[in-house]
Amino acid sequence: MTQTAHGVEFTQQPSATPKSAEERAAILANPGFGDHFTDHTAIVDYTVDASGQGGWHDARIEAYGPIMLDPSAAVLHYGQEIFEGLKAYRHADGSIWSFRPEANAARMNKSARRLALPEIPAEYFLGAIRELVAADKEWVPAGDGEALYLRPFMIATEAFLGVRAAREVSFRVIASPAGNYFGGELKPISIWISREYARAGRGGTGAAKCGGNYAASLIAQQEAEANGCKQVLFLDQFNDNAVEELGGMNVFFVMKDGSLVTPALSGTILEGVTRSSIIQVAKDMGREVTERKITLDEWRDGVASGEITEVFACGTAAVITPIGVLKDATEFIGSEDAKAGETTMAIRAQLLGIQTGTVEDTHGWLTRLA
Repeated sequence: MTQTAHGVEFTQQPSATPKSAEERAAILANPGFGDHFTDHTAIVDYTVDASGQGGWHDARIEAYGPIMLDPSAAVLHYGQEIFEGLKAYRHADGSIWSFRPEANAARMNKSARRLALPEIPAEYFLGAIRELVAADKEWVPAGDGEALYLRPFMIATEAFLGVRAAREVSFRVIASPAGNYFGGELKPISIWISREYARAGRGGTGAAKCGGNYAASLIAQQEAEANGCKQVLFLDQFNDNAVEELGGMNVFFVMKDGSLVTPALSGTILEGVTRSSIIQVAKDMGREVTERKITLDEWRDGVASGEITEVFACGTAAVITPIGVLKDATEFIGSEDAKAGETTMAIRAQLLGIQTGTVEDTHGWLTRLA
């Protein structure tokens, strides 16, 4: 059976062993984050033919399961891989919507260009999401703060050890029901300052969403967790310790005049879809937003003087999370008793309201999936 989504036909190969309604209900009662996966996956393959022409083909929905790869597949040796993250939300009427999927498609292609992977047409990206959600719509939770997390990714599958861009690639989408990223009640988190490690360097892949950036952050993340922190902050040590981003989140500062400041994109910072959405939402609320260099010294001095009144992190998984403390072995900024700030929570409520359909979407950000 085939179905057409965004002008692309997807062959349907339903799972022969889907989870029962009872098994699914047990998972959705406490989904966690990234712990469980739906019954199906979306796949589109890419091949360069003998004439050197490449094309996408064999769009399909099939059962979720292991990927068969040759041991010499390029992704295993040269890390030619990119990914995205977005969510599907169940609205009060039972319909299912995604938030700015076109922005994710555009960012994936920006990442693809940097990693020498083929760009995927938006109709394949959006069609794969729509068809996967249609197949697994019963997996979309309806609880407060819950959603179906979607993970599109692209890997180089060609069996070849030469150092060049792969000529065989697979684009896939998997889905996982998600609760609160940091778990439990929303409260300010502690952040560890990475002094020794960098997430990315100038001219590198920092502006791309690729696995290597996250692999580079894990040792610093381990250090953070060992010191009781939820996330790690990376600095540009060659630029006055300018604030860059967390291991997987962008950072915003609320100033005493109500304006917002966030680090300017410099080629080493990932341009988050949530980040750009917050900038627009804040402007809609009448707040000035400035993208500029902000240093660790300014963070420290601003909190001490009261010039900086709130700090929060943002990303697809956690949406908006207040930051209470920034620290390392010699530094301690903020307060362990800090409460989530009013501005932080107001912006979070507005953004979540748009995503979940309780606040009017004046920008056309929502796309109905089912």
